[in-house]
Amino acid sequence: MEPLLQALAQGPLLQELLAVIDSGRCPAALSGLSAIHRACLAAALGRETGFPVVLVCADEGEAERLAQDLTALTGQTAPILCARPFNFHSGMTVSHQWEQRRLALFARLQKNEAPFLVATIESLLQRTLDPATLDRACLELAPGQNYDPGRLADFLTAAGYTRCDQVEGVGQFAMRGGIVDVFSPGMEQPVRIDFFGDEVDAMGTFDPATQRRTHNVERTSILPAAESLPHLAPGGLASLPAAEGPFAADRYLPKICPQMATAADYLPPEACVLLCESSRVAERARSWQWQMDEDITTLLERGELDGDCGELTLPFPRLMEGLTRWPLVYLDSFSRSGYPVPPRAILSALVKQLPSFSANLDTAVQDLADYQKNGFGCVVLTAGNQRALHLQAALREQKIRSAVTFKLEKMPGPGQILITTGGLSAGMEWPDLKLALLTEGSAAPVKKARPRRDSSSRQRLKSYADLSPGDLVVHEHHGVGRYVGMTKMEVDGVQKDYVQIAYAGSDVLYVPATQLDLVSKYIGGGEDAQETKKLSRLGGTEWEKAKTKARRAVKDLAKGLVQLYAQRQRQPGFAFSPDSPWQREFEGQFEYAETEDQLRCIEEIKGDMERPIPMDRLLCGDVGYGKTEVAFRAIMKCVLDNKQAAILVPTTVLARQHYLNALRRFSQYPVNVDVVSRFRTPAQMKETLRRVEEGQVDLLIGTHRLFNKDVKFKDLGLLVVDEEQRFGVAHKEKLKENFRQVDVLTLSATPIPRTLNMAMSGIRDMSTLEEPPTGRRPVQTYVLEHDWGILGDAMRRELERGGQVYYLHNQIETIDRTAARLQTMLGEGAAVGVAHGRMSQEAIDNVMSRMTDGEINVLVCTTIIETGIDLPNANTLIIENADRMGLSQLHQLRGRVGRSSRRAFAYLTYRRGKVLTEVSAKRLSAIREFAEFGSGFKIAMRDLEIRGAGNVLGAEQSGFMLSVGYDMYLKLLEEAVLTEQGKELPAQSECAADFAVSANIPEKYVPAPEQRMDLYRRIARIRREEEADELVDELIDRYGEPPRAVNNLISVALLRDRAARQGIGEISQKNGSLLFAAPKFDLRRVGALCGLEHYKNRLLFSAGEKPYLALRLRSKDDALRCAEKLIADLEFIHTQEEEKNGNEIGH
Repeated sequence: MEPLLQALAQGPLLQELLAVIDSGRCPAALSGLSAIHRACLAAALGRETGFPVVLVCADEGEAERLAQDLTALTGQTAPILCARPFNFHSGMTVSHQWEQRRLALFARLQKNEAPFLVATIESLLQRTLDPATLDRACLELAPGQNYDPGRLADFLTAAGYTRCDQVEGVGQFAMRGGIVDVFSPGMEQPVRIDFFGDEVDAMGTFDPATQRRTHNVERTSILPAAESLPHLAPGGLASLPAAEGPFAADRYLPKICPQMATAADYLPPEACVLLCESSRVAERARSWQWQMDEDITTLLERGELDGDCGELTLPFPRLMEGLTRWPLVYLDSFSRSGYPVPPRAILSALVKQLPSFSANLDTAVQDLADYQKNGFGCVVLTAGNQRALHLQAALREQKIRSAVTFKLEKMPGPGQILITTGGLSAGMEWPDLKLALLTEGSAAPVKKARPRRDSSSRQRLKSYADLSPGDLVVHEHHGVGRYVGMTKMEVDGVQKDYVQIAYAGSDVLYVPATQLDLVSKYIGGGEDAQETKKLSRLGGTEWEKAKTKARRAVKDLAKGLVQLYAQRQRQPGFAFSPDSPWQREFEGQFEYAETEDQLRCIEEIKGDMERPIPMDRLLCGDVGYGKTEVAFRAIMKCVLDNKQAAILVPTTVLARQHYLNALRRFSQYPVNVDVVSRFRTPAQMKETLRRVEEGQVDLLIGTHRLFNKDVKFKDLGLLVVDEEQRFGVAHKEKLKENFRQVDVLTLSATPIPRTLNMAMSGIRDMSTLEEPPTGRRPVQTYVLEHDWGILGDAMRRELERGGQVYYLHNQIETIDRTAARLQTMLGEGAAVGVAHGRMSQEAIDNVMSRMTDGEINVLVCTTIIETGIDLPNANTLIIENADRMGLSQLHQLRGRVGRSSRRAFAYLTYRRGKVLTEVSAKRLSAIREFAEFGSGFKIAMRDLEIRGAGNVLGAEQSGFMLSVGYDMYLKLLEEAVLTEQGKELPAQSECAADFAVSANIPEKYVPAPEQRMDLYRRIARIRREEEADELVDELIDRYGEPPRAVNNLISVALLRDRAARQGIGEISQKNGSLLFAAPKFDLRRVGALCGLEHYKNRLLFSAGEKPYLALRLRSKDDALRCAEKLIADLEFIHTQEEEKNGNEIGH
């Protein structure tokens, strides 16, 4: 909006302000400005002076609005600086995402890379590390520079990084030989540094999901990963008291950084500071400081804080005194009698804020007519091109002339009206410039292009790295056993790696690492299967029986599904027309950047709608992954073809939520939305049903009530079924009857794994959303022992800011007692409600709608909230006994908060003084990692998938899935589907190979046992040269040049596949000979092979019960190369025979 800022810069107000600043008469007070004028003035000031502009406001909500307006006005993203929560409790794990955002911003400010900054007053009062300490904790690296990798590891540890095997989140680093991976705050992707000795050889960024390099970089800046760095204390770590468990460094912040510093110390010297609503800022500063002082006093009394470490905030008067070093201007709505520092110049503005006209074009037309009459130049911002043309048509009807431009290049003259696209939080009037700006609503945020990710690579990183000793595994031939670990054993003078698996009784099986493709992790049966699943007996028949039973069951399933699909394909449906400009505009107004998955799913659904066969598609995705938006786009497409759409939901509360969302999303379009549910009176219902029948309602949302006979649509085109897993089979059958030729889109919150999707491909159309939306504000997560003091404070804080709390207590017997305790603890200000699964659906709906209306502000509940409604106002979640829950469940529960622009908190607690079992301890450390870095996410999703798979397949099939494990079940299902469709199965051939050559992955090359195990599995699965090349590329990228033993391992994998194709079942090396065994040999081919010159007197054929070929090795022979040569000769003979037979047939 360059022309607008230019016009403001030439106006008398800004000129007057610039004159005051230039003459050094600051602080200055400027009154009469509303929020939108403050943003405009700041943008114009920055443009005119070229200096950074800092806006200080009272709270995060206001900061968010200001930043959005600044971004819309200048086209540059305005970052927001907020305070971070201090952590004084040792033994508590904390997520550092907010802290890391602050550090990245401090670094940008130091380099003067932020032309605008919006800061809350708390962020400027809070103590932090001073700029000199930050400089000491940063590191710049470039290729060609000398730096010892060991020293780098020490430096990163001191800078607050955590060392791990594989980098997945910010604040982690990993070392493998001469390769160091680091994920620093402020980086989009982590960086991989290759050392040659002590010299930095090369650097590049890599994708944490695939661990593969994406781009080379010439320079990288590594920032510290935390603001409190104990190693940087003047006396080092030794000068601070020792602590048990995670160290709460914030307790000693004044000792670590003796010089008092706040974020204000990072502001660029030439910046200009604007205080928005100085009285609110001062009030907020006082109340925050009072709260901090209270907290510090309590901690001092408990002995949790040293007496000389109490100064954690800068008093507000001192901050204001410090801010006078910069040009300081108070921007207020009204003139004040008192200011934080008395102003030396007082100015006032005569301006007016205008409300946005939303979808109400009549209001806009009316206002524009008045402005035109009074000689004002008017700019109108609309949500999209189509809306701009629509408004122009409405003005034309009233005989008002206007021009449409899709990019504002010059301001309108007196009495002219210019309509363009864009948006601000409000409109405004500048009488002295004779200028008015009207807006339809806030701007759609700038959408960043996301790096495209190769979907097969996501598939490729099927993580088996989560296999640890004690886990259950499935061996294809021997059944379910328990993984003991990897062991090294010497065979024929060569060290080899074996995987040790324990079976029922005292049986143990050693599987060579080259055959790990036969072993998969046992998945299924939820969290406790690990302790209860019965192990198979080695050599017993029960495993084969279980496999046969499962095979039969899958066959029935495949048959039913294939028939059902074929039947649907034969029915005629309605083919919707391709996208219109209205559709594209509607999509353009979505306020977030779509994920790749969302775009793919939308394309798949539209493709189905445009075909003349009724759509039946299942859209699966986790909570908050944007399923609703995908459905709304399909609905819009349906409504634009003059057909009706319906959304069917399981509960009244959900119906209401969808209704409100739909009203908001379709507000700027002539789409009539209505709802049928228990909350409507009979008269209202009757009226709604009449309008539906007459076709006056475009979108109807309802519960099971939609099944009733009295609901008659005039012309239904699309039915969306939400939370499919909560409807019974009977309901689904009724659906198919009632809406036979209607397009059906089903949404399910249990993410269905892509693997299952592939196994069932060609049966039901499925779209999966697996990619979490970006740019979500991180949830500040804590893992701690249950402590009523800390949790009470957390709840009070949430209630004080007008928010709501979820308190998760997963025992129905004592839930009411817990609710009563919370009520007593929080006093009258809290309205506590209870929700659990044994209540009737009506009672749950009732509680949830009271929660939505804000009548309840603390909800004590069980995991019933996992699938449910969105409450943007609930932003604190407390979970009791989190160590009993799976990662996937915690992940889904944590997604319940943080669904608005406010900061959200999650407290995952475990019982005080509880002695944790090995499983719980393992789970808890995974939760800690998950909380701190968001890593372990893949495991969580994998575990969630299994629950999803159970839901899609139904109860009976789930039983079979548990008997053989998930991976085995999928394999059987895939075979059954192919057989049913009459396609041929891929040849199932296996060959065991055991050579006395060194074929393993040395520990020096890949130190982490989990990653070694993963690589063994992936190498064992190699079947083609291209797969081998790709894996070698990845090895070079992640670990450096592979040693000979690893190359041998890959050669063995390729050889096994080639040998299996020639019918060889086993290759072994014994007593100086290579033995090739097979169930049966083709004697003609064996004869031809023995007749070859180089096998004279060396190749022997034995035709006993187990026939084999024996090749005598000479002293200098390489066994592996000899085996490869013999298989190559067999392939050559086979090809010759085929050609000869082909020629004979031709004659």
